[in-house]
Amino acid sequence: MKRLTRKEEELMKILWQLKKAFVKDIVEEYPDPKPHYNTISSLVRLLQDKGVIGYKQYGNTYQYFPLLTKEDYRKSFMTQVVSDYFDNSVKSAVAFFVKEKGLSEDELNELIELIKGKK
Repeated sequence: MKRLTRKEEELMKILWQLKKAFVKDIVEEYPDPKPHYNTISSLVRLLQDKGVIGYKQYGNTYQYFPLLTKEDYRKSFMTQVVSDYFDNSVKSAVAFFVKEKGLSEDELNELIELIKGKK
């Protein structure tokens, strides 16, 4: 799957939260200053073309919904990040987050338990 742009991701986060929405509903979820209706409408059409958004037509109005789940996108995105920035090493990626985020002892213990559960 091709990675979404930052603007596309922003819109998808809103749509994942709303589950289904008209363009006006999506615009309302943006912080001020809100993007123009036509900008969001164009972005929705691009995401439709990419196959990540579907729609249901009500007369000449369209209600949009995600075809791509947040979990599927997260999996694809993180796989690409690990590949591109950590030489395909999950160990290096985890080490980076442990160092950068300063995990607490409880959080580290939770990670260890997760790892033990995978064996």
